[in-house]
Amino acid sequence: MENLALKLRPKSLDDFFGQKHLSSRESSFYKLLQAGTIPHSIFFGPAGVGKTTLAKIVSTTLELPFYELDATSVKVEEFRKIFANHKNSLQKPLIFIDEVHRLSKTQQEVLLVPMENKEAIIIGASTENPYYTLSSGIRSRSMLFEFFDLNEDDMSEIITRAKELVNFEIEEDAKRYLISSSSGDARSLLNLLEFATKVSLHVSLDILKSLRPNALKDGVSSDDTHYDLISAMIKSVRGSDVDAAIYYLARLIDGGESADFIARRLVILASEDIGNANPNALNIANSCLQVVSKIGFPEARIILSQALVYLTCSPKSNSAYNAINMALSYVKEEQELKIPKYLTSKDKNTYKYPHDFGGWVQQKYLSKDIKFYNSLHVGFEKTLDEWLEKIKK
Repeated sequence: MENLALKLRPKSLDDFFGQKHLSSRESSFYKLLQAGTIPHSIFFGPAGVGKTTLAKIVSTTLELPFYELDATSVKVEEFRKIFANHKNSLQKPLIFIDEVHRLSKTQQEVLLVPMENKEAIIIGASTENPYYTLSSGIRSRSMLFEFFDLNEDDMSEIITRAKELVNFEIEEDAKRYLISSSSGDARSLLNLLEFATKVSLHVSLDILKSLRPNALKDGVSSDDTHYDLISAMIKSVRGSDVDAAIYYLARLIDGGESADFIARRLVILASEDIGNANPNALNIANSCLQVVSKIGFPEARIILSQALVYLTCSPKSNSAYNAINMALSYVKEEQELKIPKYLTSKDKNTYKYPHDFGGWVQQKYLSKDIKFYNSLHVGFEKTLDEWLEKIKK
């Protein structure tokens, strides 16, 4: 039995395993495909749940030229070559980019204009949340479709389909282990099943465990999802509980979460929840991100732990976070404030240069009195408050 996963790969949405919110005839995705159109899309979800398969089904259904690229090795010239080859074609290509979250900033920017001009349909697949890993330009031009782990019924159906290709028997306890140890990953299930049947066409639990002694872990389970764990870790840091924060960090690492993703969340947390109560927290978190991106696991666990403990023990303030949110809300909802003329380059004569007045001079910088920033007087914020008070005196 060779390439069982490829042999069982569905050719249409009607044969697609799982993801009923996308593949059922009532779903918006199904209706769009039947209407002969599909938006630029980001397929987000764990490995082995059908992201690549669905992209190929889209290509086949719409009869589009299909290009499958890997973001870890693709070069900008490859994108440009594809766009150039189809520049005057009535049939626009479908470009599928696996691991799309690994595209560099430059590579993402190269896609923006072609996406806007519909020079191709871009479908990216990612195991990481695009909200944190892709530029706003890519996100705004795409629809996000989330994929979920396949459930037991989906996995059982795959085994039944496999029996139509290969004449094998599987014991009930072996079947349960095959499903549970694959953690919702169809590719993993079929790979294990393929090699098990090479050992014997009567698949037993002992055979399966000899090939896979332990269940797979991918950071996501039915009880504790990727989001639950990262949320619990962040809230533990915010609540200054070191042991809880370290526990959830360990769960994330043990579950296969990437060091880069964890470190990025720490950088955001350092600014959002600690801010100027301890400005060095952002430096520590950023250093952590830079280091783990070069080192990786298993050593990255030490750097992540050090940064996490520092952030958890730091004084907390969200005053800078609240200030920008209030300002953005005001900008979106209220009429624009006119900039005082003496603050523009056109009216230098009436502008009071603070350095000519010992470092500070009374003058209005907003045409209306508004207060966005409210210090919590926590940690180093108290020092900043004192500095500001001294400056104005």
